[in-house]
Amino acid sequence: MSVPTRFPRLRLLPLVAALGCATPSTPTSPAASVARAQGAASAPASSAPVSKEALASLEAELVAKHGEAQRARIERGVEQVATLWRAEDGDLAAFAREQFLPEGPRLDATFKRLEGLFEQFDGHMNELGRELQWFTDLDLGPLLPVEPLLAAYDPSSNVTSDLFQAKPGFVVLLNFPLTTLEERTKDGPAWTRRQWAEAKLASRFNRRVPAAVEQKVSQAIADANLYIAEYNVWMHHLVDAKGQRLFPQGLRLISHWNLRDELKADYTDPQGLAKQRMIVQVMERIVTQSIPATVIDNPRVDWDPFTNQVTVAPAASVEPNAPERPAKADPAPEPDTRYARLLATFQASRRADPYSPVAPTRIARSFDLDRGLPEARVRALLTQLLESPLVPRVAKLIESRLGRPLEPQDLWYPGFRPGSKVPEAQLDALTRKRYPTADAFARDIPRILQGLGFTREKADMLTSRIRVDASRGAGHAQPALRRGDFPRLRTRVEKGGMDYKGYNIAVHELGHNVEQVFSLYEVDHTLLSGVPNNAFTEALAFVFQARDLELLGLGKPDAQSERERVLNDFWQAWEIAGVALVDMATWHWMYDHPDATPAQLREAVAGLSRDIWNRYYAPVLGGRDSPLLGIYSHMISYPLYLPDYPLGHLIAFQIEEHLKQHGPLGAEFERMAIFGSVTPDEWMRHATGAPVSADALLRATAASL
Repeated sequence: MSVPTRFPRLRLLPLVAALGCATPSTPTSPAASVARAQGAASAPASSAPVSKEALASLEAELVAKHGEAQRARIERGVEQVATLWRAEDGDLAAFAREQFLPEGPRLDATFKRLEGLFEQFDGHMNELGRELQWFTDLDLGPLLPVEPLLAAYDPSSNVTSDLFQAKPGFVVLLNFPLTTLEERTKDGPAWTRRQWAEAKLASRFNRRVPAAVEQKVSQAIADANLYIAEYNVWMHHLVDAKGQRLFPQGLRLISHWNLRDELKADYTDPQGLAKQRMIVQVMERIVTQSIPATVIDNPRVDWDPFTNQVTVAPAASVEPNAPERPAKADPAPEPDTRYARLLATFQASRRADPYSPVAPTRIARSFDLDRGLPEARVRALLTQLLESPLVPRVAKLIESRLGRPLEPQDLWYPGFRPGSKVPEAQLDALTRKRYPTADAFARDIPRILQGLGFTREKADMLTSRIRVDASRGAGHAQPALRRGDFPRLRTRVEKGGMDYKGYNIAVHELGHNVEQVFSLYEVDHTLLSGVPNNAFTEALAFVFQARDLELLGLGKPDAQSERERVLNDFWQAWEIAGVALVDMATWHWMYDHPDATPAQLREAVAGLSRDIWNRYYAPVLGGRDSPLLGIYSHMISYPLYLPDYPLGHLIAFQIEEHLKQHGPLGAEFERMAIFGSVTPDEWMRHATGAPVSADALLRATAASL
């Protein structure tokens, strides 16, 4: 993964981004779909199943009223409602008699009304959530005590529950179909756009989770986000065995994003190897929670991460205007806060499981509903990368360039990127001068977009709909979910201006925002706004990010640079594939050990990280038993998001290969983005002519070698 990024608020996904889809032409029983998805999950205690006889009688009555041509829709709709109907909902038969709509003008009008309504629901709830998190997300000074409480509140948590209680949710289920992932994949290519939109509408109500449960999930994720957003290391206060300071005064890096990017930048530094080994040690101590609590975001103490010794920093070494922190040489390790946050998210998510019969675990919801790809297929793609015989060949090439055996930090080797030999300090000077503030970057967006191949008119339109903010954390892009609102680009801007890391993030996030504008304003049905899953918006953002140096005026890639780009994509995808496996394995471990303590989870994550490292990475990079793969902050703050990154690299590569033959970038990017939120393979066939695959990257890597 090449960029520190955050992404659209996952806490809104139960409301705005469930991916269950269906077609009216395939009448499959929801009850059968549930059974296939989960075996025999128990219904919530408040459910009141209607007898098969009563349902059959109701279906026969409705067929007699509306005609035999409506039988398939009637049977499917009645069963979908019955699956989630509760005793307190009243008389199911009376409801169905009143609300079932045969095909025709009234059904069309209802669909159109609901599509417009849900755009407003989603958009305004998204805006409320953004306002509640304004101060925790943005770098606006010290937080008030109330801010974390506000950020944890999810105003959307009641909406789906309320719409069931008020019955519109059941109107949708009675009249529009649900299917399994298998059916979506098999039948989707033959659907009309209206069928896709109808199916997406129905998918919003494929589970009935109480608002209180949704709120607990939102609060756990918000708490984890704030914990990660404030997890900084003051690098000038890292000392080696001789007491030397390897990093400049004032350098404050957030974990893991900036730590990793600093490590990548150090390849051009004469002291780079020593710096990298120190950063690796810091990362490993964060994973194992052996980092002293007092050194986190504290420039008033010095720390040797190798010996774990803490001393009070000399007054002359402390940064001007340093935050108030205790100047106390306390070696006590951080409590298991990292894993307590993750465990809290798991426990909150687990409370939703009984209410999600179509996907009865967070894991299933992540893959089958949110991602639209079975976990087994994602795992196979990751394993194909990790076990490729090309890995040792690329590693040998890197080793020849470095002139030394590879070490764990070379997991993030950036040397294939164009301009990778340009010293980070030179790039920092360039970006700080050009972008002293977030507003300066915002003003430059029209030029950037035209440099990427968008017309002036299109660049102006996009710029008018994007807003830029200085982020408290590493940076992220937040979408707008209704036309009239503005996607937000958040990137970190230090006091001296936007350094290269911040600029690199900003270009990436701009890719997200451009996709978000196109897929909202130009999609034919707003129910289909967005892309199939987060991996696709990451892929489109990678397309922007890959051109960041070109946009700084450092030259366009030639044929050799193109070969280097392929190798860079391969190495990055290989790196993040193992991280994704750790994320997935961690969630399986938590489900297997639901009563685990934070300390037990810490040991498990470290153990899983070491096992995957030893299997795939130690033979190439050494460092046996390294827990380094557990460092990614996403694992704590965004549940099961990490598999989207290797998928994003594969998708981005397929897109880049297509762009080489079909340009310009601007027009093709727009054509892809407006196709909307369909299944991953359907989107990719439209975009590039082929389904999601690792084969294109592997073929190109072999050719580049």
